[in-house]
Amino acid sequence: MPIERHHTGKRMSDIVVFMPAGERVAWLAGQVAADPTADITGQARSVLGQIDALLAEIGSDKTQILSATIYLPDIKDFAAMNAVWDAWVPQGHTPARATVEAKLASPAYKIEIQIVAAAPAALNTD
Repeated sequence: MPIERHHTGKRMSDIVVFMPAGERVAWLAGQVAADPTADITGQARSVLGQIDALLAEIGSDKTQILSATIYLPDIKDFAAMNAVWDAWVPQGHTPARATVEAKLASPAYKIEIQIVAAAPAALNTD
């Protein structure tokens, strides 16, 4: 999959260009933690694990993420979330990323992440 990354840093790339030729692009719905009673670290790990599983389901992985939008109801959790993100995101494959303070669907949720990723040509789903 021809992915170009420009101005790639430890946490994100400023530009990610994807040129599909018989490939697919996948938009994941916003993911929230299965256990909303966990702290920001636990919820972030949970959400990233769910993203890993969803990407694997379509034959992709986190090295193929084009962009990530992270929603935090409390921007004070930014540093703790980044600690989990930095341990998870593969260096050299950091996506374009935005982090936004936003009210989430439930006050129990401390994070929501929405992903766009490249995926291989259509899988046989039979």
